[in-house]
Amino acid sequence: MDLLNEAEAVLCPVNEPSTEVPNGAAGHYLLGLIHRYTDRRKSAIHHFKQALTIDPLLWAAYEELCVLGIAEEATSFFGETAVLCIQKQYVNHALASQNLQNSNEERNLLPAKNFSSEDVSPRHLKHVQGNNVRDIPSAATSGGSANQPPNGGPQNLPFYNTPSPMGAQLSGVAPPPLCRIGQPNGPNPSSLVTDNSTRSIINANIQAPRRKFVDEGKLRKISGRLFSDSGPRRSTRLAAETGVNSNAGATVVAGNGISNSSKFLGGSKLSSMALRSVTIRKGQSWGNENCDEGIRNETFDDSRANTMANSSSSPSVDVRSLESEGASVPVGGVMMSASRVLSGASEILGLLRSLGEGYRLSCLYRCQDALDAYMKLPHKHYNTGWVLSQVGKAYFELVDYLEADRAFSLARRASPYSLEGLDIYSTVLYHLKEDMKLSYLAQELLSTDRLAPQSWIAMGNCYSLQKDHETALKNFQRAVQLDSRFAYAHTLCGHEYVALEDFESGIKSYQSALRIDSRHYNSWYGLGMVYLQQEKFEFSEHHFRMAFQINPHSSVIMSYLGMALHALKRNAEALDMMERAILADKKNPLPMYQKASILMSLESFEEALEVLEELKEYAPRESSVYALMGKIYKRHNMHEKAMLHFGLALDLKPSATDVATIKAAIEKLHVPDEIEDCL
Repeated sequence: MDLLNEAEAVLCPVNEPSTEVPNGAAGHYLLGLIHRYTDRRKSAIHHFKQALTIDPLLWAAYEELCVLGIAEEATSFFGETAVLCIQKQYVNHALASQNLQNSNEERNLLPAKNFSSEDVSPRHLKHVQGNNVRDIPSAATSGGSANQPPNGGPQNLPFYNTPSPMGAQLSGVAPPPLCRIGQPNGPNPSSLVTDNSTRSIINANIQAPRRKFVDEGKLRKISGRLFSDSGPRRSTRLAAETGVNSNAGATVVAGNGISNSSKFLGGSKLSSMALRSVTIRKGQSWGNENCDEGIRNETFDDSRANTMANSSSSPSVDVRSLESEGASVPVGGVMMSASRVLSGASEILGLLRSLGEGYRLSCLYRCQDALDAYMKLPHKHYNTGWVLSQVGKAYFELVDYLEADRAFSLARRASPYSLEGLDIYSTVLYHLKEDMKLSYLAQELLSTDRLAPQSWIAMGNCYSLQKDHETALKNFQRAVQLDSRFAYAHTLCGHEYVALEDFESGIKSYQSALRIDSRHYNSWYGLGMVYLQQEKFEFSEHHFRMAFQINPHSSVIMSYLGMALHALKRNAEALDMMERAILADKKNPLPMYQKASILMSLESFEEALEVLEELKEYAPRESSVYALMGKIYKRHNMHEKAMLHFGLALDLKPSATDVATIKAAIEKLHVPDEIEDCL
């Protein structure tokens, strides 16, 4: 809603300056965004770093630091300190969930002791559990019966989460039992002997049509039959087998589906409460090398665990023992060893280090180093949409549009509905003059998301390529309307204003982009171009230098900065800048051409001709190169060679302005330079 002041007041109340930021890392991240949008750079950096300190896996905060250009090496954020921080968070989470489960089970056990199998009614169940019991067959199939002592005394009744009858009425099929022993390696002998009466009741209930309502009198009679025991219970038989198999480390399966092993997870004797937080899917192996092969994977129902007699007295988990002995930690309902948490955190942070270093180098416009960092990723991570789009951006900054096109095409294939970096992809196709591919991309993006600024930027580039600058401007303005913080959309509006020779509006658009992102070097470059055309060379040099400080590896920015310095008669600095631009990108013909022009103005004709002869190898169809060579031959009074090169320049179909300039030079071919300068 762009209500930044109100958002900051909620996160940091003015009346309570010492209050901690709510929600930890997420709160600091939001404050960082607010301060960044309100041009409080140092405070934004502080909050982003604080967010990463609290939660090292908050990638969005690291992205913001990279965009601000002050991110340190990824190792400092995703190193060993982060691993220990994650391990500590998981252990604390395990303890918190353990304490919460203890309190819940104690609260549920108190009313359970007051019930017996004879006086259970739907009203009691509704009062204790909060479920509206209307369907006896579903209750029978979802729970089974409780453990009943041999003496027929009072028992702890498990309360089942009965599925809603509405879904069963729609499907016409009764729900399956909630607990079933997994048998991945063949049938378990103990599971073959079952209670015939119970099985017959369950089978009859599954096959019988479901009834919506049963009156309470009948329900009480039926409930007495369902919760009575017609024979020895399965849990009783399994418990009797414990004495036989305990020395061999076999698994004892209780009636509630919990797997209790005397050698569970490397011999660590955890409490029964810790064991109840295990959730293992049927048919999957546990994966811990210290587990016995006899352990079966079972589905655990939390409602059944509430009736275990020893649950209220189970000891709590000791953090020191977890960290030192590598014991198991219940995390999110799954028993995990501390060593596995440590190794998992190390692995994911190792991946984030590689991704983070590549992204940091890319934001610093060290694009070749960024490409090298991405190449170190595993094959499965490199061939993802996000990484390939980052590779495409790096090639775009290196002015290697063919490789950028290839990378973005692969990214589209990997993630066809992701819009990450597709605004840059449309600009790549614009520079390659691929009007068909650009038009297709624009239509695809509009069909994917008409409310995304990337879609309208692609459409605007499509019209700009057709020289329809007014329509292109409208599309870019639509992108700005959809996302006013999209700096690149403002910059493209500025480019179209300049193409329409509306320099004032162009300057305003560039300045709007810089208010959003002061490191958006394209806007600094655009302002420099406007002032260069207006012959305000001091302003032009300032803005080109600002762009150069942000992106010191761009050959194009160096070339135009050298041109501004040459216009200010600072020829030595201009030549030095042109040399740096040539070294940065030898395929770029602009700095070599400008270097030859500066040498010609200094009357170093021989050196200028050498540079131009070399340039002909890189740009054999550039008319301006032959035109400049013609001027140099004219200054040497070599009129035949001058006429030859002027003719070659005209044959290469230059622009209308260049044609007029070349024809004027041909007409004055035999006029001495001194007289020409006076004219």
